[in-house]
Amino acid sequence: MPTPNSPLPNQGGAHPAPAAITAAGLKKSYGDKVVLDGVDLHVPAGSVFALLGPNGAGKTTAVKILSTLVTADAGRATVAGHDLTSDGHRVRAAIGVTGQFSAVDGLITGLENMLLMADLHHLPRPQGRRTATELLERLDLTHAAGRPASTYSGGMKRRLDIAMTLVGNPRVIFLDEPTTGLDPRSRHTLWEIVRDLVADGVTVFLTTQYLEEADRLADRIAVLHNGQIAAQGTPDQLKRQIPGGHIRLRFTHPDTYRNAVATLQVATREDEDLVLRIPSGGSQRELRSILDWLDAAGIEADELTVHTPDLDDVFFALTDSAPAPAPTTRNQESAR
Repeated sequence: MPTPNSPLPNQGGAHPAPAAITAAGLKKSYGDKVVLDGVDLHVPAGSVFALLGPNGAGKTTAVKILSTLVTADAGRATVAGHDLTSDGHRVRAAIGVTGQFSAVDGLITGLENMLLMADLHHLPRPQGRRTATELLERLDLTHAAGRPASTYSGGMKRRLDIAMTLVGNPRVIFLDEPTTGLDPRSRHTLWEIVRDLVADGVTVFLTTQYLEEADRLADRIAVLHNGQIAAQGTPDQLKRQIPGGHIRLRFTHPDTYRNAVATLQVATREDEDLVLRIPSGGSQRELRSILDWLDAAGIEADELTVHTPDLDDVFFALTDSAPAPAPTTRNQESAR
């Protein structure tokens, strides 16, 4: 099994997808603080790429560099086929950026925000109004187009933010923690918007602190820690790197538990909770084999659950954080 820092194999075949974003050796420091220390990235076109990392890991700095807002100290990068250093103006023409904080002007209406963005993109007035109207409809904001943006909910402001980003028809969009502070319904709405964008061929570069969000949306994920990429790959590839899959047996009677402890010497004990954990990769064949073994040994647990590593486990393992929380129903399957 590879270690967390091992490079992941290319599973896209001999000819990988064309890259919408590449980076090699990106470095950035602020005084004595090293923020990025040789970051390499490859983001296939028409995909969602999620950059994860603890607070202060450098996620926003990476977005600022790739969107030409900040200059790297060293390294090279291309976005939409254009070099950041020599073709910065072409990069800016090909991208859209939605930052952590809303760029919406609350003093004017949603439509006026859109028309202002159309003017900034030098669209002719008729085309700008048509584009604004179409995008407001696409993001379900037509009903609020004439209201001051200050009256919008958090989710509506985020949708307006994205609509404004889409005015220039970008092929690459950077979303820097776009769902922070949103309620679950608004978050799910934005997930659908991202999926629709990718279905239209747009590449989305996403930073997020919500691990479920990355798991649901991203085709590939990179974990940034101490200024470097600790690992990157598909969500499944990352999960397979992390040990810790197990079958959890819970007993209610102490005598039954003690009998199981004596029989299952490979299991990890949690005496206070009358729980045993048996290492397992979580496959159907392995689960069937363990169940047959338990039956043959005459052991019947009151509850059996299967835990396979999830992105929480990956994140904690790669960033040396505190131990992961107890498994939830999201990564358990119950059986009798």
